[in-house]
Amino acid sequence: MAQGGLTHLNAKGEAHIVDIGDKAATRRRAVAQARIIAEPATVAAIMGGSLKKGDALAVARIAGIMAAKRTSDLIPLCHPIPLTKVSVDIEAESATVIVVHATAETTAQTGVEMEALVAASTAALTLYDMAKAIDRAMVVTDICVLEKSGGKSGDFVRTP
Repeated sequence: MAQGGLTHLNAKGEAHIVDIGDKAATRRRAVAQARIIAEPATVAAIMGGSLKKGDALAVARIAGIMAAKRTSDLIPLCHPIPLTKVSVDIEAESATVIVVHATAETTAQTGVEMEALVAASTAALTLYDMAKAIDRAMVVTDICVLEKSGGKSGDFVRTP
């Protein structure tokens, strides 16, 4: 039995991977975000493709997708799950803010919130890496799940 309702802890408080063997495989989807706050010139350079390292948006999208596929290698108690879709969308929210939205989908016995979070944060960190030569003061922030659907716990939509 989980301690205090936390499924990754056993009755002794020890960390373990959750047994999902009896759970039904269902269609599951999660959307996560990350924001980057930067100087207006940095946002313009990233969005305009004028960084010396190349097309930051393309590299960040690929990095996010690759990271989602490796989530169980990065987060110790995550199950490896077959992803049916991963997408990463990046847009300028304002002159000083870039927002990354990552969507992960599967038909499996456990959810994809962590895969979406890892994709969004990795894409944002990749943008930081690609633009740090011109703006080391950038901030990666607001990493969170925006919505999820499927599974026993039902749907969730973050309210503003």
